[in-house]
This record gives sequence, structure tokens and C-alpha cells, in this order.
Amino acid sequence: TYLIKVSGTSMQDAGIFDGDLLVVDRSVKPKTGRLAVCCVDGQFTIKRIKVEADAVILLPANSEFKPIRVTAENDLVIWGIVLHAIRSF
Repeated sequence: TYLIKVSGTSMQDAGIFDGDLLVVDRSVKPKTGRLAVCCVDGQFTIKRIKVEADAVILLPANSEFKPIRVTAENDLVIWGIVLHAIRSF
């Protein structure tokens, strides 16, 4: 389990905002619907996972961003599942 600091707005409609701290657990199994910290082709992102037969779709929670379709051609590492968000006011 570890903490990461969010940079960006792609998950704001899920209640995750720029500057938040996320509690991320590496022992939780990734599956459809969970929020995950992912590394796709060397780029880190936080997205909701959708598992399909031939790909994993990483879904943003902000209409200004497009889903990321990850296939066998991409390098995907799921670093952990987001369990909590901590926000300072």
C-alpha cells in the first residue's frame, strides 16, 4: 500500500482532483469497474478499468479526455487499485 499525489483532471467526475493524495493497494486484484494506477507505454495514469476480450479500456471521468484502448501491442502495468482519496482544503 502506498500514497501517490494526483496531477491532472482526467478523473474529476469520480471525485479525484489535482493535488489529492490517493491510497493505492497493490494487493487488490484489478477488474472491471475499479480505479487503477496504470503505466501505459511508460506513461502513468489513473483510470477506471474495463476488461474486454481483446483489450483493456482505461476510462477517464472527465468528458474532455478520451478512453485509452490497451491491446497486446502496448506495455501495460497496473501498479495498484485506488482505495481512498485524501484532499486538503
